[in-house]
Amino acid sequence: MKNKSNSLLNQCKKNIILSIFLLGCSLISSAIDISRVEPSFWWVGMQNTELQILVYGDQIANSKVSFEYPGVRLKEVVNVENPNYLFIYLDVTESAKPGKINIEFTEGEEKTIQPFELKARNSKPGALGFSPADVLYLITPDRFANGDPSNDNLEGARVSREGAWGRHGGDLRGIINNFDYLQDLGITTVWLNPVQKNGPRSYHGYAISDFYQVDPRYGTNDEYIEMIDKAHNRGMKVVMDMIFNHCGGDHWWMKDLPTSDWLNNNNTYVQTNHNKWSIPDVHAPESEKKRFSDGWFNRGMPDLNQKNRHLATYLIQNSIWWIEYTRIDGIRQDTHPYADYDFMARWCKEVTEEYPDFNIVGESWYPRGPGLAAWWQGNAKVSDSNSHLKTAMDFNLTFISQTAFAEENDPNDWHTKGLFRIYESLAQDFLYTDLENILIFLDNHDLGRFSLKEDEGLWKYKQGIAFILTTRGIPQLYYGTEILMTGTKEEGDGVIRTDFPGGWEGDPINAFTAEGRSAKQNEAWDYMSKLLHWRKSSKAVTEGKLVHYSPSENDCYVYAKVNGDDTVLVILNGSDEERIIDTDRYSEVIGSYTKGVDVATEQVLDLSSELKIPARGVYVMDLK
Repeated sequence: MKNKSNSLLNQCKKNIILSIFLLGCSLISSAIDISRVEPSFWWVGMQNTELQILVYGDQIANSKVSFEYPGVRLKEVVNVENPNYLFIYLDVTESAKPGKINIEFTEGEEKTIQPFELKARNSKPGALGFSPADVLYLITPDRFANGDPSNDNLEGARVSREGAWGRHGGDLRGIINNFDYLQDLGITTVWLNPVQKNGPRSYHGYAISDFYQVDPRYGTNDEYIEMIDKAHNRGMKVVMDMIFNHCGGDHWWMKDLPTSDWLNNNNTYVQTNHNKWSIPDVHAPESEKKRFSDGWFNRGMPDLNQKNRHLATYLIQNSIWWIEYTRIDGIRQDTHPYADYDFMARWCKEVTEEYPDFNIVGESWYPRGPGLAAWWQGNAKVSDSNSHLKTAMDFNLTFISQTAFAEENDPNDWHTKGLFRIYESLAQDFLYTDLENILIFLDNHDLGRFSLKEDEGLWKYKQGIAFILTTRGIPQLYYGTEILMTGTKEEGDGVIRTDFPGGWEGDPINAFTAEGRSAKQNEAWDYMSKLLHWRKSSKAVTEGKLVHYSPSENDCYVYAKVNGDDTVLVILNGSDEERIIDTDRYSEVIGSYTKGVDVATEQVLDLSSELKIPARGVYVMDLK
């Protein structure tokens, strides 16, 4: 009888334990799931008081949302097609103070508190914009320098420098470690290809898988801020590369999209026609424009639908978050014409309203004629609408420059060649609204490098560098141009974005040092550096008006930058033979000056009569 009682007692204990376990499982399974909140924090005192918070979690849309916080009002809670998303809209009024909002999510008897921090505005220097006083130095982070090998092989990535298309291991620490090099060269501003998280196989950065995180193979958000702080401490600026047209196929939301129209074409792949001409084309049918802007760049880059209200706000907030959080000074927007025009105009306007000194440059890739790039600039003379984009990219001038300096000058209407093509392009600057805010460049990460043939002298290089650093606009250089790195478009993007020699431990050559460069490389490096340092104090170059003369008479392209009494005179000889120029023709810009001092060589040149210009020669002169 006693044994039977014990048996019953033990069975009761087991049942109680089982009931408690099942109750616990029930509580766990019914607990409110919040797996992602974006942004994870915000700031008080912003110009735009509306704040969107994206909340993601299993069946989170079944929850009711509430909170109490002085100065913050719950405007709207939006359920979308996918019940795993909520979009919460707050009004963070002027009276709101820094602190934590305890946002309460309730579903029946279940309740979860999600803290959300409101910070004070970031008081560190930054958001300064960039101007013709700056020179941007474009870096592909994966290919510049590997300062921290411990982050090479993370989250499925495998570093191998043998292939041109894989990850090579460059990172933010490698850039930080070489700030001395950049400052010695004379760079004022660093522009990095995108640093936001990409999938393990994407080295270039343009297939973003998390808009709020730095790619762990480059470093952390904190390291990115460290890099920017150290740049600012040196008097340098940082430009961030962003992409709103598309995300990467590895983006976290691709496995569970919020709505059926989060991506263009109802979340299905339709290839863009890449007809970027159709948007400004007054003759283009709407179907062509739609196929361009709504089509996917490629299968691995799903096309975001910026006409979706919640996505549009998400992207705009994300850019403002990065500006306030990190204090970047500017943004370069990739594939600018590909995204929805009205959205991009709204974005540019909202960023400028929040940060009046900020500068955004949009990639406006039009290889022939300046009119199309001019159309994209804000308050354009040639457009009825306003893009609010401050800076356009002059690809037309780039494509001309890549060959013009190597050609024999010929102004003939039927086969124009050489420096006359540059003159001809700049003669159409009347199309632009703002001549100062045009990004000019000889090459970049998508184009063949402005490189020399093996047996070529440095004259092409020197003319190109002299021109890009002294004409109108904001100059941009591509990493490695200063050491004559090569790579053609035919060889592929991976070759154009090759590793900087010396950026990896064990590299047989270290081009970060003069000792590691050849005599020819040092001559190129020194020439660029001399001009870069000089232009920092030349108000004529950075603030002056461009006055230029046709090279049709003597094959020499002569132009001046004039700022009051400060004048810089530039002469480029587009012939394989020596030319003699009569300086009287240029008296309007030379004025009473009789001498010019060549910046690179410090040679004093007599401007009182005729002047000999060596074959393919170049002079950049301060007039005295």
